[in-house]
Amino acid sequence: MLNPIFQAVKILPELRWSFPMFSLYVILAALIAGRIKATYHWQSGYTRKIFHFMIFTAAAVIQLIWSLPGVILFGGIVASVILWACFRKSQSPFYQSIARPKDAPHQTLFIIIPLISTALGGLLSNLLFHEYAVFGYLVAGWGDAAAEPVGIHWGKHPYSVPSLAGVKVLRSLEGSLALFITGIMSCILFMSLFFHQNPENILSVAFFCALTGTLVEAVSYHGLDNLTVQLAVSGMAFLIMN
Repeated sequence: MLNPIFQAVKILPELRWSFPMFSLYVILAALIAGRIKATYHWQSGYTRKIFHFMIFTAAAVIQLIWSLPGVILFGGIVASVILWACFRKSQSPFYQSIARPKDAPHQTLFIIIPLISTALGGLLSNLLFHEYAVFGYLVAGWGDAAAEPVGIHWGKHPYSVPSLAGVKVLRSLEGSLALFITGIMSCILFMSLFFHQNPENILSVAFFCALTGTLVEAVSYHGLDNLTVQLAVSGMAFLIMN
C-alpha cells in the first residue's frame, strides 16, 4: 500500500514548476480569510470555511490533473502555512480567522487535529480508492464549508456530537441539510465537467455520496470529520462507479 506514496514522492521534483503557483494560491486563500476577519470581524466559523472551501476545491482540481503527487505537494504547502500561523497565533490575522472561540482553550489543537485528519483522509482515500478521492474532497470541502455557516446562522435544531479534549460541540439539522444539498451540487458539477457519465449516473452518485457524507459527519468526532467523511464518500463513489 505504501508503494504509491514512494512513487508519488519520486515524482515530486517533476512538479517543482507548480510550487510557486500552489504557494501563491494557498497564501492568497489565507490572506483573504485573514483580511475578512480583521476588516469585517466575521465569526471564525465563516472565515475558517472560506479557507476550507478554497483549499478543498483546489485539491479536487489538482487530484484530477496531477493525482497523488500534486496533492502531496499542495498539502505540504497548506500545512506549512497553517503551522506558521499557529506559531504566530495572535500576531497572525489568518490564525484568528481559523481559530474558533468555542474551541477555547484548545483552539490551536482544533486547528492541528483537522489538519492532520484532512491530510490522512486525503492520503488514505488515494491509496484505497484512487481517483475517487476527489468525491471525498468535494463533499468534505463544499458540504462542510456550507454546514457550519448555515448552522451558525439558521441552526434551530441542534444535536451534540463527540469531541476531543472535553470541548462541547453542537451541530444542527439545518447544517447537516446544507452539507447534503451542497454535497450533491458539488458532485454534479464536477462529474458534469470531468467524468463521462450519463445524467442518471451523475445524480445517483451525487445523491449517495452526499447522503453518506452527511450521515458520517453527523456522528464523527469534532475535528476528525475531515478524515471520516473523505474516506466514506470516496469509498461510496468507488463502490457505485465500479
